[in-house]
Amino acid sequence: MDNIRELNERISQYENREKELEQMETRLRMAIDATQLGTWEYYPLTGELNWSEECKKIYGLPVNAGVTFEAFAEHIYPDDRDFVQKEIQKAMSPKGNNRYDITYRITRFDDGSVRWIKANGKVYLNDNKQPESFMGTVLDITDTKLTLEKLTRNEKLFKSIALSIPNSLIIVIDKNHRYITIEGDLMEKMGYNKKDYEGKHPLDISSPEQYEAAKHLYDRVLAGEKYSVERKSASGEDYMVHFVPLKDDKDEVEAGVIIAMDITDLKLAQEKSAKLAAIVESSDDAIISKTFDSIVTSWNESAQRTFGYTADEMIGDTILKLIPADRVEEEPQIIARLKKGERVEHFETKRVTKDGKLLDVSLTISPVKDVHGNVIGVSKIARDITEKKQEETRKNDFIAMVSHELKTPLTSMKSYIQVLLQKAKQDGDLFRINALTRADIQAKKMTLMIHDFLTMAKLEDGKVPLHKDIFELHPLVQEIVSDAQVLTSLHTIQLKDCPDVKLTADREKIGQVLTNLLSNAIKYSPKGGNITVGCNLLPGKKAKIYVRDEGVGINAEDQKRLFERFYRVKNDKLKTISGFGIGLYLVSEILSYHNSKIEVESEVGVGSTFYFILDIA
Repeated sequence: MDNIRELNERISQYENREKELEQMETRLRMAIDATQLGTWEYYPLTGELNWSEECKKIYGLPVNAGVTFEAFAEHIYPDDRDFVQKEIQKAMSPKGNNRYDITYRITRFDDGSVRWIKANGKVYLNDNKQPESFMGTVLDITDTKLTLEKLTRNEKLFKSIALSIPNSLIIVIDKNHRYITIEGDLMEKMGYNKKDYEGKHPLDISSPEQYEAAKHLYDRVLAGEKYSVERKSASGEDYMVHFVPLKDDKDEVEAGVIIAMDITDLKLAQEKSAKLAAIVESSDDAIISKTFDSIVTSWNESAQRTFGYTADEMIGDTILKLIPADRVEEEPQIIARLKKGERVEHFETKRVTKDGKLLDVSLTISPVKDVHGNVIGVSKIARDITEKKQEETRKNDFIAMVSHELKTPLTSMKSYIQVLLQKAKQDGDLFRINALTRADIQAKKMTLMIHDFLTMAKLEDGKVPLHKDIFELHPLVQEIVSDAQVLTSLHTIQLKDCPDVKLTADREKIGQVLTNLLSNAIKYSPKGGNITVGCNLLPGKKAKIYVRDEGVGINAEDQKRLFERFYRVKNDKLKTISGFGIGLYLVSEILSYHNSKIEVESEVGVGSTFYFILDIA
């Protein structure tokens, strides 16, 4: 009895499994039918080929008709026949991955029309590594392929349009909701990959639930409706999605274009705009905008406090009302620079108020650009620096006075030191020679420092006299190198000169530039090494004059501020090096008077090269 009961239970289990298999087969058949896939089975060892009803429909073969491999091969489009045969052989090779995934053309059995086919399959090998069975699916993709080919002809245009729309994703779908193509700089951010999507149906790459949620949107656009919806992503970005029907020459919809644009920044723009307006109105600086014709278009409260004019008095009127008569040439010069897209920063000048008071102001002026990058106007920030200027004047006057008063006793001290040094050399007193030589070096350093302070004071007052003349470069450089070599025993100073070069410049001021550069090269190479003072001839009758050291070098951040007044490089290794941070500032200012500028190339731990370019006489 137990055996009979056990037998009945097994029969019941088999029946249940058979039902499950039937249900699975039914679901699989429904899925295949829904996707219009044809299935096929090929047995290479016997030559048997079986096609499903859907497969026969695709090839234009009657449902009750049989098919052979030879008949199948004859209906491969002639230009594709060799390619398909090779792919089949490759799939059946024991050395391959036994996969088959190709797209090719066929000629239908019934009417000879050419159709595009996408075939997928897998080969199963027996124990002898022979291809025992070859099974797969086939899908007619002619409509998708033809649509894709038509769009491909305009692919460059489409891609340029897609990529010219920032923060966007553009998808084109065919009438069966298959993805034709996908472009845009949001692909990666939104999780799209062209290879995964192009030619695929949404059900191939997403769940039925996801497809059902979007299906009605696809239907609407393919029905000819043009509309937009707003969506928010799981990570919080805001998107505006535009659906646009794509029509053919007969005004019939052949595809749908879906354009998703990230509008997160746009949504924040109103909030930022409100904050910006509040900042402008509460700023202590005068903030003004104007046209290229110098007509004022905006005027904040601080501008009214600074210049005395109300917004009603200035908006629509010319900015020239604020410019003194002796400075009217500044406006066209500034406008010309702004039209080129340049920014004018910390431009110090004078402006006049409504009651005629003259103000020292610092201007920062920027071009205003439209969404296409075209310069359409000017934004100006004006800061009243009258008090700051007066403070600087008092400070410079003090520096000039102290420096001037130090010159006389220092000159006398240098004379005494030189007399005593000469006497010590005659007596052969090595101790006094060494001590007085060091004193003479320090006196020279102090003289150079006082000279720099006096020059700076003159620069601030705009009273630097330039005595330009034609002079030979070599004797000047040789003189400065000789003086500098006395100041150091750790460094070897080399001269790589340009022979017979003559310059038109202020010889004394250019000498001051080279002295400062050479002095810095010595100071900032505490371990010694080679220092090179050189000159290269450049096209256009120009000379590039440089000073190169093997010192500590300067990092990129410090290089940006290196030529500011009183700025010193922050480096723990340089704490013992004295200085006020005015040497390179003076170099920069003196060269600007010669229509030149100081440049630097430097690498930390390797060294620095400072250079400038002057016209050859």
